[in-house]
Amino acid sequence: MAANGKNLVAMEGGKTELDGSAKGSGARGPPGSLVNDQVIGAGEPAPMGLCGYVLMFFSYILVVLTFPISLCFFIKVVQEYERAVIFRLGQLVPGGAKGPGLIFMLPCVETHRNVDMRTVTFDVPPQEILSKDSVTVAVDAVVYYRVQNATISVTNVENAQRSTRLLAATTLRNVLGTKTLGEILTERENISHQMQTALDEATDAWGVKVERVEVKDVRLPVQLQRAMAAEAEATREARAKVIAAEGEKNASRALKEASEVISESPAALQLRYLQTLNAISAEKNSTIIFPLPVDLLRGILTPAFGSSGNVHMNAGQNPGSQAGTPPGV
Repeated sequence: MAANGKNLVAMEGGKTELDGSAKGSGARGPPGSLVNDQVIGAGEPAPMGLCGYVLMFFSYILVVLTFPISLCFFIKVVQEYERAVIFRLGQLVPGGAKGPGLIFMLPCVETHRNVDMRTVTFDVPPQEILSKDSVTVAVDAVVYYRVQNATISVTNVENAQRSTRLLAATTLRNVLGTKTLGEILTERENISHQMQTALDEATDAWGVKVERVEVKDVRLPVQLQRAMAAEAEATREARAKVIAAEGEKNASRALKEASEVISESPAALQLRYLQTLNAISAEKNSTIIFPLPVDLLRGILTPAFGSSGNVHMNAGQNPGSQAGTPPGV
């Protein structure tokens, strides 16, 4: 069969290959020539037999006798987005799917099935999946596909749409079963690509092209949601404590440097003391009595009165007394 260059439909790893005109029309062989759900045979139609030719003859006679009324019943309209797969006495008519436009069908001899070629979308029901790290999650998805070969979609599978839906559900479980919970939550694009590739390879034998797969929602158990929320809260609190500790460390370092600078100048320390007293008195309307350090006044008054020691202040001494003067004078 391969030597004479006839049309051949073969299976290689679950994928259909059509050579010659079989890609456009779909290969067809004698009745019963099915291998691995694929039609294998020559491009020429099998003989219909004497009964078949007799039925066709009477069909043409019926069309002629009822013309032009027969045009209303034997001419079918195929829409732009459809293709018609025609069977004559149970055998596929050579030439593959017909349309769009008008097609003529013989009464009582030919039947047809219209196949929608537009992109179809369906939702994969939520699947309870056990992830690789033994976590049960519910995941649903949406699949976009279209029929790219109307003939194969009719002859190779009973219901291409239903088969694609069931295969999408099983593929979703198989792909996500090899992923951990973290990968399921963070690698949705990669998972969608893996599902699209697996579905496209499996449905190619049915004449179906899977264009896109999207993971819609991942639902976790309530207990796991609470645990993850508690973990996230603990992580945020730990991060906040680290930030607060870093800030306190930097503030302590700055205070240390400031104290070293202030300690180098006694006057700066005294001015800082007075500034603190002023700030405290401005905040609250209350009287606050502070002991006034003598060293502070001596540091301020000494530059004003000189270093001769004319001003003396001692603890417990009367303010009006002077050094060297008796108390009674």
